[in-house]
Amino acid sequence: MTVQLEFYQFIGLLVAFFGFVFGAGKLLLSQIGQRLDERFSIVEKATNDLRDLEKQFMQLKADLPVDYVRREDYVRGQSILEAKMDGLAIKLENAQLRGLNHG
Repeated sequence: MTVQLEFYQFIGLLVAFFGFVFGAGKLLLSQIGQRLDERFSIVEKATNDLRDLEKQFMQLKADLPVDYVRREDYVRGQSILEAKMDGLAIKLENAQLRGLNHG
């Protein structure tokens, strides 16, 4: 069995074959482009989320000294208050003793 092709049939087959290859390549490249766009959008979203998280962290670092009191600072402040109250108690006691002695 032999197949004979005329020149115009051969050219038609070549055009059809190259058309199919071109169409398949174009389809493949468009799907690759879609996948790349999806990946880039995911990376962009992750980058934006990371920037938002970084901003929140920086805000926390800025607010932390205002909202947080160290234990040592609290103890020092409490000691000062207690010393002042002790001094006031001594003055009151002295005033009461002077009042009892004069009265």
